[in-house]
Amino acid sequence: MRRWRTLSLQARQLLAASLALVAFLGFTGYALDRAFVDTAQNALRVRLETLAIAYVQGSEFDRGRNFIPPEIPPDIRFTLIGQGLYASVRGAGLRWESESVRGRSLPPVELLGPGETRFEGPLRIIDAHGMENAVYSYSMGVVWESVDDFEVTFSVYEDAAQIQAQVIVFRRALWSYLGVATIALLLLQLGVLRWSLLPLRNVEREVARVRAGQSQRLSGWHPRELEAITESVNGLIESERSHLERSRNTLSDLAHSLKTPLAVLRARLEADAGNEELRAEVETQVQRMNEIVSYQLSRAARSGHALFAAPIEIEPRAEEIVAGLEKVYAAKGVLCEFEIDGAARFHGELGDLQELLGNLLENAFKWAGSRVLLRVQGEPAPNRRPGVTFEVEDDGPGIPPDKVERVLQRGVRGDERVQGHGIGLSIVQDIVAAYRGEFSVGRSEELGGARFVVRFPPAI
Repeated sequence: MRRWRTLSLQARQLLAASLALVAFLGFTGYALDRAFVDTAQNALRVRLETLAIAYVQGSEFDRGRNFIPPEIPPDIRFTLIGQGLYASVRGAGLRWESESVRGRSLPPVELLGPGETRFEGPLRIIDAHGMENAVYSYSMGVVWESVDDFEVTFSVYEDAAQIQAQVIVFRRALWSYLGVATIALLLLQLGVLRWSLLPLRNVEREVARVRAGQSQRLSGWHPRELEAITESVNGLIESERSHLERSRNTLSDLAHSLKTPLAVLRARLEADAGNEELRAEVETQVQRMNEIVSYQLSRAARSGHALFAAPIEIEPRAEEIVAGLEKVYAAKGVLCEFEIDGAARFHGELGDLQELLGNLLENAFKWAGSRVLLRVQGEPAPNRRPGVTFEVEDDGPGIPPDKVERVLQRGVRGDERVQGHGIGLSIVQDIVAAYRGEFSVGRSEELGGARFVVRFPPAI
């Protein structure tokens, strides 16, 4: 059983198609064979019926009910022994057989009523040498009105060897041609399967090249049935590569950030500072390093995301975040309004959704005068993962267009320890980039302050 499960796709398709092809051709051959046999038997029946009618038309009976055959029989073989064509007449006290029957024993004939006919076969007869042969017979019941409505049964027989020879020739030709056709179709089928599975083999080779480090990603030239797979594989590759790159950058940033406090400590040690002064400096720098390490670790933890995740309902998460922010900024009396599409869902990790909404809303609460607006709109797409758009607006001072690039700048060491635009918006950018989304900053037409838009488009 396990052996069958490990069959390749090509072997599975070839086996299934071959069995179906052989079954189809076998059924076709059987149907053609039966059709030919039925046709041959029907032709024989018509021929025997014609001979029987000709015998009836050319025959006579005398007053003594003696049968007088035609001077010239319908077929010369009725007068020749061993030619396979026989005739007989049966009636009350009447038994007549053609000369060709000499030395043979015909099968018994059942007397038929007027107008009744019967075609039978193959029937067994015994020849002069005691050998068994088979014949087909056609019998018809006739009333001879000129002889007191004398009822007789005319029968005509023909050896089955002739029709059997025709069937043998036909079957030999039929199965020979079907055999050749089967082999040709199997070879054609093998070629078609190899051609149709060529894209899968190409994907396999490309995956091997990526695994060996000879290529960075799968190519985009694949049939549309494989596009979803190749794009997903490329997404996994790029996600892994991006995760590794972000991890390296985080370690690099951490090492670079720790250089300054370590350099300060070294300088204070070399300067022979007093114990109290050195203690205070160590405490300050250790606190600073602790803040740097905590931030960089949390930043590294946020660097990855699940490529395929269950959809998360957005409104309950937003309500939780806003409830907490309203407590923190209770003194400002900021009111947050929701315009959330009930069908909108976030396809990703819960932590990423919380970080995204938390940083955008906290930034809005911090700079708002009295109003914050959160809009969430779903973006359905048939046969694809739906998209979603987040918009956060406030009535604060806003961000001048010439300062947007600086506000969104990443890696600014002086701001990384400060709670504000630097860290929060940098985290938002990281999350948006990880999910291949779009992030823009502008001015709110409705509230007059800043307007942050995050869009995650539909994806395969």
